[in-house]
Amino acid sequence: MSVICRKLCSSILSEHFGQIVQCVAEDLFKHDAKPLDLICYTTRLPLTKIKEALCVLIKHGFVVYSQTERGLEYSLIYENILLILRYPKYMFFVKTMCGDESEMILEEVLMNGYITASEVITKTYKKIEQSPCIWSATISSSSEGKVRVTCQKPIFNTLCTDTVEEKRNEKPDFTLPDLNLTAIIKKIEGDNNSDPGDSKIYWKVNFDRLIQDLRDQIIVSAITRRLDENAGELMRQLLFLMYLRTASWAHTSNPIPFTEIKEAVKKINYPLLTHHIDQYLHLIEEDSSQFLKRVGESGGHFCVNMKGAFEQLAWATLENIVTERFGSKAARIFRLVRDKKYIEQEQIQQLAMIPAKEAKHLTYTLLQENYLQIQEIKKSGVSAAPIKTFFLFHIDLNLVVHMEVEHCYQALYNIMQRREYEISSNKRMIDKQLRMQTLTTNLKEHGATEEQLAEIADLMTPSEKQQLDKVQNKIKKLGITELQIDDTLFLLTMYLRYH
Repeated sequence: MSVICRKLCSSILSEHFGQIVQCVAEDLFKHDAKPLDLICYTTRLPLTKIKEALCVLIKHGFVVYSQTERGLEYSLIYENILLILRYPKYMFFVKTMCGDESEMILEEVLMNGYITASEVITKTYKKIEQSPCIWSATISSSSEGKVRVTCQKPIFNTLCTDTVEEKRNEKPDFTLPDLNLTAIIKKIEGDNNSDPGDSKIYWKVNFDRLIQDLRDQIIVSAITRRLDENAGELMRQLLFLMYLRTASWAHTSNPIPFTEIKEAVKKINYPLLTHHIDQYLHLIEEDSSQFLKRVGESGGHFCVNMKGAFEQLAWATLENIVTERFGSKAARIFRLVRDKKYIEQEQIQQLAMIPAKEAKHLTYTLLQENYLQIQEIKKSGVSAAPIKTFFLFHIDLNLVVHMEVEHCYQALYNIMQRREYEISSNKRMIDKQLRMQTLTTNLKEHGATEEQLAEIADLMTPSEKQQLDKVQNKIKKLGITELQIDDTLFLLTMYLRYH
């Protein structure tokens, strides 16, 4: 793990869980595994505080423990910490697929790390009751929301065990336990002694499934942009059929018969796609993105090429980055080196149709920034003649992707630091606005007049309002930028996962 990745993870933990959790996690960053007494010695924190921090980290899946000769040792999983940046996307996806209630259920599980089904339904029901929206809040509807989320499998339950070995050997279980709705109703009414029947069955998020869904969205969106909505829907159906016969993270799907594709398309409401399915399959197959391959002697079977798809998407992303940083001419040189694989400087100047001096400057700029690599080849002629040396430019895709992942980490860290600075610099005004909002809400509940509310609003001067609007706009832009950078980071990490 790089230094900037460690800084980013530390900043995320500090923002969401506080300084004590951050301090314990930073101590675990430096070692593969560490016992409790050594953590206590190096952090100089009270033992109770360290135990509480470890409980939080374990509950959210950031730390795992194992039994060794020295006792229990704790290890940090930094990849799970980075997933916090993607929580809003997971919630939006579940909201789109399963509705508002399921989104609220997922939010509760994400906030708690793991939780019983009865607790999450109780908390969700209370949230729905307090919502300003006019919902028909019932226990059964919340329970149905839970079932809908479970069917999509972003959440699985796990049995609470007492030993490490039992925990290690357990397997994910997606079956919803039999819940006593009467006991849940009593629990909502304040009777904490009622037993819903799931006291030892806890639910946590299956991030692997959510990552698959976001991965599939990228593929479908790419095909939609390159062709049209019908082609995107066809790609979605191909991915559904892929899951029926292929492991989720296989590089290439097992062959999918044309007859099955045709039957799947008939079940959806896309008339144009149904009539021209042959042409759409041919277009996706012939497209340079290489998302789909025709296989078999008869040519009636198709394979989804996930590895090739993310390689093409990674290339496209890097070309866009080069264009933004160095201009369109530099991107032209980058594409030329990619197509030729190995190429000399003189050939770049000739084929790129760029003035020799400018082409040389851009080529060596890309080389200096590690977007291009150079390979030296010595060719000997006659024994008496001097040795001639060729310098060939090429692109190491894995190296460039790793470099851009680090750039994403740096950008995300800078955004978080800037947001923290903006909030701390304007803390007085932000706190003042919150106090005014709370006071206005309380007065409205007690039937305050418009004049009284206007007096409260006038407590903040026009210049303060203007300054506060600027700060809120900056924070909003930083949040949007963070999500956009995470999109790039997710795509590049998907490429590395397949390569």
